[in-house]
Formats: sequence, structure tokens, C-alpha cells
Amino acid sequence: MHFNGRTGLEAALAEDWDAILLDLMLPELNGLEVCRRVRQVKNTPIIMMTARDSVIDRVSGLDHGADDYIVKPFAIEELLARLRALLRRISIEGENNTAKQTTIKYRDLVIEKENRVVRRGDDIIELTKREYELLLTLMENVNVVLARDVLLSKVWGYNSDVETNVVDVYVRYIRNKIDRPGEPSYIQTVRGTGYVMRS
Repeated sequence: MHFNGRTGLEAALAEDWDAILLDLMLPELNGLEVCRRVRQVKNTPIIMMTARDSVIDRVSGLDHGADDYIVKPFAIEELLARLRALLRRISIEGENNTAKQTTIKYRDLVIEKENRVVRRGDDIIELTKREYELLLTLMENVNVVLARDVLLSKVWGYNSDVETNVVDVYVRYIRNKIDRPGEPSYIQTVRGTGYVMRS
């Protein structure tokens, strides 16, 4: 939680948040400006909250990039319901966009989703089911740092009893198959967090 616009903006840009709850009336940098600057570089869902309830204020907030607008005072139940609805919509949109893609590309690495074929250049790369799903998850989230527990839940399932270090093992397997000697690995380690494929 941040109590002024400048530090809030820095935090919003420094990490990948599921959503941002943004007050309009912030010292140093107001909520509209924070929202505008975040929108220049990120698509993080934003709910703007304020005591101002005029149509002009609501329109201004939405025009600056907010996804929703809630007027104070409000019931916490309403805020949570709006947040759930927003995250659900974003998730569905993301799944629909991903589902429409039958081919995923990262540099010269290609995944043909329909037949589960992985190629680097002209070479077909043989991957196990888990290796394929892990690589696909990383390639569908280029430039997003994915924590080990997130990868574990996506690839092995939410109720998996597998330890998070199995992710490290499988990343090593994939690197051995897709990387080329003397070249940087396509899958980068983010120390203490997880992995990312950067464009």
C-alpha cells in the first residue's frame, strides 16, 4: 500500500500486480496522472476510487485508463465483487485471445499448438508433456516473470504435492533441448522468484 502518487506509480511499474486499487486524491501525483502513466506501459486492471461522484469525474477516470470506478463511501463487499468481476473478465479475455492463437512464436522458437510440435529453426524438438506445457506457459507470457509456484499450479495443477524445485529441474531439461551452445538461454532465471522469456 502506498499513500502518495509518486511512490504508488513506482510500485505499479516495478512489479506485475493482479489489479491496482487507485485513489483519485493522492499527494504529489494525483490518481488520474498515475493511471495515465501506468496505462502507457501496462494493462494491469485498475479500479479507481474517490469521493467525487459526478459524471464528469467518472468519465475522466475511465478515459484516463481505469477499468472501473467506485465512489466512497462504499461497502467492502461491493469492492470485492467488482474486483472479482474485473479479474474474471480479464482472465476470460486472455484465455480467448490465447485460444485463438494456434502458433506461438518466440524468436526462432515456434510451438504449433494444434499438433503440439515444437521447432527451433528447422529442428523439431522432442519434449515430454510437462516440458511442453511449461514451455508453452512461458511463451504465452513473454516478458512476464512467472513465479515457481505459479508455474507449478499451471503445469502440475493446484492440488499438486510436487515441490516447487521440480520447476527448476524441468526448466533445465527444456534448456538442454532448446538452447544452443555458446548462446544465452531463452529462459532467464529471476533469482528468488522464477523464470521469464524476454523479447
